Amino acid sequence: MDNGLAPRDAWPALMAQAQTGDRNAYTQLLRAIVPVIRAIVRKQITDSVLVDDVIQDVLLTVHRVRHTYDPACPFLPWLMAIAQARTVDALRKRGRHWQRETDEERAADDVYADITDHHEKEEQLALILDQLPARQRQIVEHIHLQEMSLAEAAVRNNLSVAAVKSLLHRALTNLRRMGANHGRS
Repeated sequence: MDNGLAPRDAWPALMAQAQTGDRNAYTQLLRAIVPVIRAIVRKQITDSVLVDDVIQDVLLTVHRVRHTYDPACPFLPWLMAIAQARTVDALRKRGRHWQRETDEERAADDVYADITDHHEKEEQLALILDQLPARQRQIVEHIHLQEMSLAEAAVRNNLSVAAVKSLLHRALTNLRRMGANHGRS
């Protein structure tokens, strides 16, 4: 059965010739090894696109390291080691890529959950603050939400610092009472 490809026992000689610059021998060798590489890769990878990518990577690696092959040694184990290493590299890279996508999706979900949770808390806070008398609510908003000092809140509301302290104390007392009543219902 002649498929036009160099037989395996000719591969070491073809590689030796390729190492000396014989392009024809190198072309014959590369054509002959592609089906073997494909068989090695397909044992671990089912995605045909990835199989083709790994085959290309193996061929490039063979080209880059062809000077390391010893023609006195069997060629197939050398080729198999390269093909196996490139296959494992591709699977690891794919795994990292999938892991990264999963991590990014999880992070996006967490951000969305945080934003949603934040909005829900803001709505709850607004409902609670709306139950306070207007002046108490304003003082709580200015001091605790807008982080004004007591003096700034006093100027803003045209009150003395003592009056702001008193309103704030009453507001916090009312909020504690509301929280205690809410916990009982």
